[in-house]
Order: sequence, then structure tokens, then C-alpha cells
Amino acid sequence: MQNILPKEFYEKHDTLTLSKLLLGCTLVHESPEGRTAGIIVETEGYLQGDPACHAYRKKSTRNAPMFERPGTCYVYLIYGMHYCVNISSGAKDIGEAVLIRALEPTEGIELMQKRRKTNDLKNLCSGPAKLVQAMGITLDFNFLTLDSEEFHCLASTNNDFSIVTTTRIGITQGADLPYRFYIEGNKFVSRK
Repeated sequence: MQNILPKEFYEKHDTLTLSKLLLGCTLVHESPEGRTAGIIVETEGYLQGDPACHAYRKKSTRNAPMFERPGTCYVYLIYGMHYCVNISSGAKDIGEAVLIRALEPTEGIELMQKRRKTNDLKNLCSGPAKLVQAMGITLDFNFLTLDSEEFHCLASTNNDFSIVTTTRIGITQGADLPYRFYIEGNKFVSRK
């Protein structure tokens, strides 16, 4: 039996701790096309008082999943063309989330390559929009909880790695905050 992370895993950790604990876990999507999976190798945390956080101002239709119980998916569109997936991480009604920035593909690689229209393994999931496309994640995943049969995280089976803590990338506000985490030396990280 697979070791799907239970809702309690998401509920008992603050956002930055969860951002680190998700490293090494495996994100899985069981789709009609087939199973795709990848090890989470890079994350970013977004906190309530953080100007880069989508929930910084208030709850809206767009960011509502961030205010659900921890472990709820929040998918949003950036630049009018790419989607990103986050996991809500604050207590219910506290808008916080962990952005999944990169995966190391492990299963369904041919399907990922087809979706991404590339055979470059290193480039399949080395960025938040890339991994969403490769994994077949859509806006329909909004409000899904990550303990479902269709979409879930498996507990890490290997914690023998070092975590690099650094500033986030691709943002202007709150860019100096050390809320980005990645597995040191992993070639699937978006950018060093």
C-alpha cells in the first residue's frame, strides 16, 4: 500500500516547515491517460503577511483555496498562459501556501514528454508551469485535497539530502525573503 500523506501531515506544520518537509515526497496524478509522478525537489513558501503572497490583501474568488484546510490545492494562472500549483498550508481561513516549483520525474515520463512536447528529461518539470503541464494539472484541481486517490503526495522514502534555503525567484515584492527551498545538487531544480 502506498504511503499517501494524510491531512494531518499538512495540518501540523507551519508553512516554511512544510515547504522543507515536502522535499523528497512524491507528487502523484492518477489520470485517465495514465499515472504521472515526480519527487518534489523545490518549493517556495508564501505567508499571510508576505507581500508576494496572493492572500496578502484579502480572500478573493481566485485565492479562496489558500484559505481552506491545509493540504488543499490552489491552482492559478500566471502571465495569462501558465498554471502553477500550490498546497494550502495555513490554518483554515489563514491564506498561506507552498508553491511546488520543481519535480524530478519518476513515473509516466513518456506521458509527461507528450504533454510537454519535449524529450529533454531535465526540462520536463524544472519549473512550476512546466511541472503542471507535465503532470496534467488543471484549474479543475482547485480545492482538491492532496489525500485523494486521483492526486496525492507520497511520503519521502529517502531523506538523505541537504536542503538549500535561499530567496525566491520570479517575483518583485518580498524577493529578499529566504522562503525558497531545494534539494542540494539535484539537477531537476528550476534554477540554482
